Amino acid sequence: MPAAAQEAGNQPVKPFQIADGVWWVGASDVASYLIQSNKGLILIDGGYESTAPQILNNIRRLGFDPKQVKIILNSHAHLDHAGGIAALKAATGAKVLVSAEDGKLMARGGKGDFFLGDRYAYPPLKPDGSLRDGQKVKLGERTLTARLTPGHTRGCTTWTLPVTIAGQVRQAMILCSNSVLPGYRLTGQESYPGIAADYEKSYRFWRSAPCDVFLASHAQFFRAAEKAKSGEADAFVDPEGCKAFFERGYAAFRAELAKQQAAQR
Repeated sequence: MPAAAQEAGNQPVKPFQIADGVWWVGASDVASYLIQSNKGLILIDGGYESTAPQILNNIRRLGFDPKQVKIILNSHAHLDHAGGIAALKAATGAKVLVSAEDGKLMARGGKGDFFLGDRYAYPPLKPDGSLRDGQKVKLGERTLTARLTPGHTRGCTTWTLPVTIAGQVRQAMILCSNSVLPGYRLTGQESYPGIAADYEKSYRFWRSAPCDVFLASHAQFFRAAEKAKSGEADAFVDPEGCKAFFERGYAAFRAELAKQQAAQR
């Protein structure tokens, strides 16, 4: 990832609330979510290695001790989402739980990625446990569900959980990523065997799952800054925006697949 792109998405921002006991504690674009329970805190995603101090600072700004973080989860094991996890585990002592496929990539520090190769390495970390599709992660009264939605990475994990906003329980979705990186091969000699079928399967989930509160691994995916600035208690309730995002994404995926199939003829 170009240095300019890293810097642009990694600017410090103040933490902001999304729902009761749920906050954004990441940088300007790369996400990190803090979820409070009566048994401790859950953290999702660690940004770049250089994002970890920002995340820890934001946790403290909310009045928490980072040692209260008991579980660290990951959306996917690319540099901009897993690069800071080793440092965050060292600072918190939390257990790290990751999908089996992305756990392998994390243990290699991002090296040997099916497309990126060794270009975007980060401090390696062997997760404390692996997650399967539909597995529940529980801490106190909180329950999150891991939904494996591969394509962007082999073990890309979309997280779902109920949240309370303005007194009403809503279904939240934290998207790993649906993007097809420039250069991904979806036909012929695929970037990895079955990548196109994986995207299709993932889109079937994304397009059908309840999504009252749309969140993602990048702020730009769900207009996080704009929603946070609105000051409205229910600013992140956006089922229509969620549906539209995945319809646009699916159309773009199908167009790229058709383009590549045509080039093969």
